[in-house]
Amino acid sequence: MTTQTQKLYETDFNLWLETTAQLLRERRLDQIDYENLIEEIEDMGNSEKNALESNLRILLMHLIKWRFQASKRSNSWRYTIIEHSLRINKAFKKSPSLKRYFDEVFEECYQDARLLASGETGLAEEEFPVTCPFLREDVLNPKYLPDEEVNE
Repeated sequence: MTTQTQKLYETDFNLWLETTAQLLRERRLDQIDYENLIEEIEDMGNSEKNALESNLRILLMHLIKWRFQASKRSNSWRYTIIEHSLRINKAFKKSPSLKRYFDEVFEECYQDARLLASGETGLAEEEFPVTCPFLREDVLNPKYLPDEEVNE
């Protein structure tokens, strides 16, 4: 049956998921398509990490814009800051171990956010500090807005 289950993976992914779940419930472990199951579990972890990075980049980009383009602040920016901070915090509630990954990728995401902010604002990337001006705990606070006005 493992060969059948492997073929199912390639032809009907949803049915493969249902079948695999049923086999696990019934403890019919000799019929599990372990190779694809392991790959899918690893992909789930990678998806969570990718979502965290994406939310962090967007959040940092909007914090940069909020701080360095005070005259262009909008409720849309405020909403985006709140929304992406909430998404990150919710991810931490579901998977507390993602906090370690957050710390690992924070600086890289900030550098990406500088580039994105430059592209969106038209300001040179060099206009934004090389080192992140926001504390990590502030970034995770959905009510945080950097009110310091710079480069008006």
